[in-house]
Amino acid sequence: MTDDVCVLLPTFNEAATVADVVTDFRDHGFIDVLVIDGGSTDDTRDLAREAGARVVIQSGSGKGQAVREAVRDHVDAEYVLMADADGTYRAEDADAMVEPLRDGTAEHVIGDRFADMHEDAMTGLNRAGNGIFNGLFSLIHRAEYGDILSGYRAFTVESFRRLRLAADGFGIETEMAVECARHGVRTVVVPITYLPRPSGSNTNLHPVKDGGIILMAIYRQAKTSNPLFYFGSASVVAGLSGALVAAYVAYDWFVNGIPHNVLAIVAGVGIILAVQLLIFGVLSDLLVTLHGETLDRVERLEGAVAVDGGSDDGGTAAGDAADSEGKERADPPEQ
Repeated sequence: MTDDVCVLLPTFNEAATVADVVTDFRDHGFIDVLVIDGGSTDDTRDLAREAGARVVIQSGSGKGQAVREAVRDHVDAEYVLMADADGTYRAEDADAMVEPLRDGTAEHVIGDRFADMHEDAMTGLNRAGNGIFNGLFSLIHRAEYGDILSGYRAFTVESFRRLRLAADGFGIETEMAVECARHGVRTVVVPITYLPRPSGSNTNLHPVKDGGIILMAIYRQAKTSNPLFYFGSASVVAGLSGALVAAYVAYDWFVNGIPHNVLAIVAGVGIILAVQLLIFGVLSDLLVTLHGETLDRVERLEGAVAVDGGSDDGGTAAGDAADSEGKERADPPEQ
């Protein structure tokens, strides 16, 4: 029995697979299966209830909104195991997903689909897109999670509530990965098997549209995680644009004797903007670094107070440390 885990299945028109998915998890001992439905027009909700799931109709729309609402209002368990209801994930992998949470080695677990992906489980376009998104994520957010778009997740409710999530659609997985990296949530990657969608099951994912949303989510979050990349990339675009316009103006002037006063101004503005954006990036990166160091010091002091709090003089430990540090600064060593 796994009373400490709630299996969360966001759904939208998953009548072809939802009953089998719910039954599979229940057969593996996960009794608390929560289906949060985004307004399906087929028999998804009825079939899920018949299979033994709790069914809730979400108040809004989109997978991201469904996940936030479910964890906030309908989950009482300590851990959440989130999966898609399309039959592509196996309940056999659930114990491996939850184990790092129970033994305290992780607060968030990502199932790596590429560890054992069936040949027809993902199109070539989707494979290429996933590779690009994972590479960008690692570059921008300085964390390697293997498969940030995986829908098979396990996490503690406490760690989830520390994340600032706003995505409504399929960008929720990307946003969760970014927030875990930003807030230092202990995250591990577990290999899983990824299966093809069963026949008769249609995907709700639109590769171009949702791919653009995911790309913008990764880039937008960079302004607080890696501002040097965020402003630096914009600086490169502005600088190259200005340089190209300037090259054209110079060529037409020296070769054909035709002046382009307006374009010359545009080129100058582009180059100046590029320099300013680069400066913004450097300053912002410095602020983020200093902010991170400050938070680390605060957490260390809080940890020292928590450890010494039970002793008789524990309440003054932090103060003594601060006094000692202040004294060292006030009294420089003798030469």
